[in-house]
Amino acid sequence: MLKAGHYGAALMLYAPAGFHLLSVDPGLALLGGVSAVALARLPDYDLQVPYIEHRGITHTLLFLVLVAGTLGGLGHLFAGHFGTNQVQTAGLGVLVAVVAVGSHLIADALTPYGVPLLWPLTGRRYSVSLAPSTSPVANYGLLVLGIAATVAAGYVAGRA
Repeated sequence: MLKAGHYGAALMLYAPAGFHLLSVDPGLALLGGVSAVALARLPDYDLQVPYIEHRGITHTLLFLVLVAGTLGGLGHLFAGHFGTNQVQTAGLGVLVAVVAVGSHLIADALTPYGVPLLWPLTGRRYSVSLAPSTSPVANYGLLVLGIAATVAAGYVAGRA
């Protein structure tokens, strides 16, 4: 998928968590959503790194776990500097990583090329072959769905 598709997938995956966080701390909900969208293309930075295959290691569950551990650890480490609860801040870091990288993997699994989710256990690529990664309909469709899910979550949370 392209930028629009990855941003939309991140918004769609974050909407339920954002809905819950809005009732707990709206600022935290906004920070989490912005962070998840900002990191939604993180796996594609493999395009900038020599000797790393695109849709290789950065498109695996192992990478998702590494990013979640890193962001959770950084959240725990720096929570005191921001006057926030360490566990909640670490949890937000993990949530952001799972949404950002997870949504990226899901979106790329919609394409015929797929993703090697279980590498290094297997090199098998997982794909539902729904649309080519360059499809404007698929990319902007995901973006519209993500925006709609986010608006709906915000609306329903505001009414609760």
